[in-house]
Amino acid sequence: MRRRGAFLLLLGAAFFAGCGTLGDAVDKLNPFSRAGAKAKPSELPSFSARDEVVVRWRYEIGSAGGYVFSPAVVGKSVFVAARDGTLARVDQGREVWRIKGERILSGGVGSDGKLVVVGTPKGEVLAFSADEGRLLWHTRVSSEVLSAPVIVGDLVIVRSNDHRLFGLEASDGKRRWFYQRATPPLSLRSTAGVAATPKAVYMGFPGGKLVAIALNNGAPLWEATVALPRGATELERIADVVGEPVVFGAEVCAVAFQGRLACFDAESGRPLWSRDVSSLTGLAMTERTIYLADDKDRLLAFERISGGSLWKQERLAGRGLGRPLALGRRIAVADQQGYIHILDPFDGDFTARIATEESGIFAPLVPYGDGFLAQTANGGLFALTVK
Repeated sequence: MRRRGAFLLLLGAAFFAGCGTLGDAVDKLNPFSRAGAKAKPSELPSFSARDEVVVRWRYEIGSAGGYVFSPAVVGKSVFVAARDGTLARVDQGREVWRIKGERILSGGVGSDGKLVVVGTPKGEVLAFSADEGRLLWHTRVSSEVLSAPVIVGDLVIVRSNDHRLFGLEASDGKRRWFYQRATPPLSLRSTAGVAATPKAVYMGFPGGKLVAIALNNGAPLWEATVALPRGATELERIADVVGEPVVFGAEVCAVAFQGRLACFDAESGRPLWSRDVSSLTGLAMTERTIYLADDKDRLLAFERISGGSLWKQERLAGRGLGRPLALGRRIAVADQQGYIHILDPFDGDFTARIATEESGIFAPLVPYGDGFLAQTANGGLFALTVK
């Protein structure tokens, strides 16, 4: 199965010259590889439904066109975009405004209710007014923007695909600071963004590193190791942090491909615990539990304080699971065939399921009121509630 929404391998010229079996190796590790299409997704598991998933409203925005778009939610307002430059505001299913820009867009939407910010394949960052969709400013960063910008106070935080982080003034887009560090010659092309608090920005890097960066000036506060690269070849040594780190209280946790799940003290970076596990999509965390889908599409639950294993759901193998979403009394996870699965957080049993579109869901599910949003590859935006 072709995992279109997660990652691509970025290969350096020196590595091309030195690898005689590059094609086979990439097919094994590259989630986009067409060779992966030979793997057949598991059949939909049968179960006795205990819940119902209700579509509250639906909106059509346009195709993602090979990128991964996720909506931004501020109160009752949803801001959503598509590859062709379309950007819209939808309040409880009602379109407030819709614009069509001249630039192709390449990632999710960031908003604080005042600004709406998106990025382009050419590294442009565009900011619009949230009340009417008017372009306020545009600027450029060092490479394409695949993840949703994050707005914190008077700063817009943008991650570029060359693993640099930019702090832009929310008023006019001028750069206040940027952060970069050395990265391995081979890494995964990631749609992962960052996690931000009023004091720090947390960002995962290739090579298994997690860095805390001061929000006010971009200075590094600490660096921690989520995973250590292992193996004889550059491909085997890929150990990139995937998905956004998750901050919960005094802790920050992250997971790496071909690596580990690890939690740290958010202020000092002191390691708390780690477990060997590989993921392509990141994690969800609640007061008691951490949930993630591993690279074999097994849904796993861990105890948040100790990292102890709680349960494992293996009946969705090969379906291309996204990052789980915690809904309180339930867990939701989407797959790349367009289904959303609802599970019991205590034992991982299925309680409900709903089909959206055959184009599939590659973007993370997003909390929305007492439910959640799902954006499909063809641009269907679904507002859903579990009853």
